[in-house]
Amino acid sequence: MTKISNSTQILMAMVLGIVAGFFLGERGAIFAPLGDIFILLIKMVIIPLIFFSIISGAAALGQTKSAGKVGVFTIVFYLGTSAVSVILGLVMGTIFKPGQGVTLPESLKTDAATYAQNADIAGFWQTLMGIIPENPFASLVSGNILQILFFALFFGIALSVIPDGKRQPLIDLVDTINQAMIWMIKKILLIAPIGVFGLMVNSIALFGIDIMKLVLALLAVFSGTLALIHFGMIPLLVMVLGRINPIKFLVGMKETQILAFASASSMASLPVNKQECEALGVTPAVTAFVLPLGATINMNGNAMLYALTATFFAQMFEVELGMAQYVAIVLTSVLGAIGTAGVPGPALLVVAVLVAAGIPLAGLPLIFGVDRLFDMMRTSTNVLGDASCAVIVNRMLEGDAIKNG
Repeated sequence: MTKISNSTQILMAMVLGIVAGFFLGERGAIFAPLGDIFILLIKMVIIPLIFFSIISGAAALGQTKSAGKVGVFTIVFYLGTSAVSVILGLVMGTIFKPGQGVTLPESLKTDAATYAQNADIAGFWQTLMGIIPENPFASLVSGNILQILFFALFFGIALSVIPDGKRQPLIDLVDTINQAMIWMIKKILLIAPIGVFGLMVNSIALFGIDIMKLVLALLAVFSGTLALIHFGMIPLLVMVLGRINPIKFLVGMKETQILAFASASSMASLPVNKQECEALGVTPAVTAFVLPLGATINMNGNAMLYALTATFFAQMFEVELGMAQYVAIVLTSVLGAIGTAGVPGPALLVVAVLVAAGIPLAGLPLIFGVDRLFDMMRTSTNVLGDASCAVIVNRMLEGDAIKNG
């Protein structure tokens, strides 16, 4: 008997939740505790997960300095393109406003207003200083995502410059804790279908069936923005910096994109990505370094979705976003990708982004059920971004060889 995957179970639970919510109406609120328990379990692990995974990821990244200019360029390229993707998500979400169009109950509006008080609009310097924790332990206790990111990133880089013999025991400890956290998440995700069912029934009870129009609007804006990145930004970078015809590049990476879409896994696509990059003229030495690193930290599609989802829920709950919130969204989305690539359940980082920007979590079930489709689409874009960096780095090394020759 074929086992039904967790993502399929979640999608089925969402559909059942919509049907049950339609027939039960306001009585569907009785299932709310099922969803509340699931959200509480996610919130329980998100802070320690981000803290230890960012330390582990930053420590590993810090050691890539041995690769010299190539290592620095690759990391800057990946983080830079992710930041542009985040900004695109924010801009498109602001222009098309997919989160508007449904009237929320007054009780939820009140909750949203209370929630947003934790992220009052601040000026540039206040925002910058707010990222630096006065007491990292207090930041962990209070769940200040940006301060946790800053300290964990700084601490991870510090670990990377300590001599091997001294740093390795601590890195091993951090990696072990990280693996334990991932195990906990996998177990929590086993009950995700039950939680999504409860959340979805309650959502329909609170918002009515019209709420599904917002999901379709989000999907439409997401698809359009992803197309800009996939067929616009990435091919343009390949043409300008890699000196390769963008059509040739897209056609040459066809199998990688299809496999990434089908599997929703950058790692599963890695062998094919390597073969197709080398067929385009990239040396094995470049693909061996650039592509695995990209599969770990390069998340153009994910970063854009996090930003778009944040604006979506901000519009839905009528939460005003100021500079502090936008900075929080950009930093949490981009830096979060460094350490959370191996973590199942991309909705986990959405939680971190929403918390950092002071946006309520009540609307999360709306994206849980359709996240598999989002995941397939954005993974295809992620691996194309990995390949573009390999092509550009290869061109850069060829230029250096010509100059030095």
